[in-house]
Amino acid sequence: MRLILFGPPGVGKGTQAKLLAQEFGIPHISTGDMLRQAVAEGTDLGRKAKAIMDAGQLVPDDIMIGIVRDVLTSPRVKDGFILDGFPRTLQQASALSNLFQELDITDYKVVNFNADDAEIIRRLGSRLMCVNDGKIYSTITDGVTLNDPCPACGGRLIQRDDDTEETVRKRLAVYHSTTKPVLDFYRARGVVVEVNGMATVDEVNQMIKKALCT
Repeated sequence: MRLILFGPPGVGKGTQAKLLAQEFGIPHISTGDMLRQAVAEGTDLGRKAKAIMDAGQLVPDDIMIGIVRDVLTSPRVKDGFILDGFPRTLQQASALSNLFQELDITDYKVVNFNADDAEIIRRLGSRLMCVNDGKIYSTITDGVTLNDPCPACGGRLIQRDDDTEETVRKRLAVYHSTTKPVLDFYRARGVVVEVNGMATVDEVNQMIKKALCT
């Protein structure tokens, strides 16, 4: 099973990736994880990426696709993989397509999480994080409010800067203008399956598995 999870920020891709990885015994590969691993292992690409990130710049596509190549040619993905957070641009999608051809990867699916912007803003705006252990809670489902003590450790609950309404709106604007066109790239190849990202975690999980079996 080879999957690319696609959708706006806050739609639950990471949650579903972890569930599917456990159920099918294949690795969940996120852009952030790939970068951190490459840097931690001190690979050539990891050292280049670290220097660029330390300078406060975005890691360019050629380095990112090189890191993806290292992961996709490693033994850990012999039974499949779940890509989360990559590709984000048409250039990355094209480069990944070329890499798939090179590695003879032809059987893959792109799972698109459909979501409403207003609901995404509501969901992310409700998230609070514990300053001590980093655990995430929701003012909607967990009955907590800003500056409350963490239910687990008592630390103060704060709102992350990237979860404020202004920041979320900017992130969604970037998604629609830069990342969403990637979906058309994959639709043209007939590999996209659609799920309702606004359903419950269990419902979305079931929809994904049903879509992959049809």
